[in-house]
Amino acid sequence: MSEGCNGNCSGCEEECGDRTEKQSLIVDANEFSRIGKVIAVVSGKGGVGKSLVTSMLAVAMNREGFETAILDADMTGPSIPKAFGLTGRAHMDQQGIYPMKSVTGIGIMSANLLLENETDPIIWRGPVIANAVRQFWKDVVWGDVDYMFIDMPPGTGDVPLTVFQSIAVDGIIIVTSPQELVSMIVAKAVNMARTMNIPVLGIVENMSYFECDECDKRHMIFGDSHLEEVAAAHGISRIARLPIDPELARTCDRGEMERYTAKDIEKLTDMLDFDSVTERASS
Repeated sequence: MSEGCNGNCSGCEEECGDRTEKQSLIVDANEFSRIGKVIAVVSGKGGVGKSLVTSMLAVAMNREGFETAILDADMTGPSIPKAFGLTGRAHMDQQGIYPMKSVTGIGIMSANLLLENETDPIIWRGPVIANAVRQFWKDVVWGDVDYMFIDMPPGTGDVPLTVFQSIAVDGIIIVTSPQELVSMIVAKAVNMARTMNIPVLGIVENMSYFECDECDKRHMIFGDSHLEEVAAAHGISRIARLPIDPELARTCDRGEMERYTAKDIEKLTDMLDFDSVTERASS
């Protein structure tokens, strides 16, 4: 215990063996922001389409009349601006940094929107990247947002830990693909969420199948799905499958994500029914 201790552990930043209260690391959003639900979109590995699912969710909820935003926390691999056709640098003033707006009004903040050139690499160590993500939350003037989606980097490292500790995340959606190793990867994401006491809202299996235009059959290019078994093993009831769709790739390359309508999109948006989330993930 330090000499100047007044017994108020909640207002103390020192690491002390006599601490009687758990210290909260949650950071308030910018004072000019009002943010409703915060959903983190995570994956245990890269290349499964996490950014696409994040974009689809933001577009779908925007179409339903909600104010939506995307915080691109994948600092070293930011792809959200490209999908929405955003270029240039974000504006900032004394109040903070302003997110760029997509064609339909989705607020977006990404590392690429702060760089001189979008192809400039971000060569930062983990703690610096984590601090930048924290700044995206507290220094960006988000305005009124009903649903904020955080596009997370893959894995369970510095940035996911920073997000879960610093931002009051209401739930996570796990994105995966149909391979055998998925069960282990999903387990890592679920276990991290439970450790951080955050509900898992659902699992999305991307690239689940390819539907042939000529024969109308579904072809499991990456192997048979094990989504139901994996979800059941972790007590997760909401699942969704997204097909391999060449049109989606073309739409993203053109920066026209808001023109694309995902098949079975309602299964994604059903995961955002928070009224049915009755208990935290650790229970």
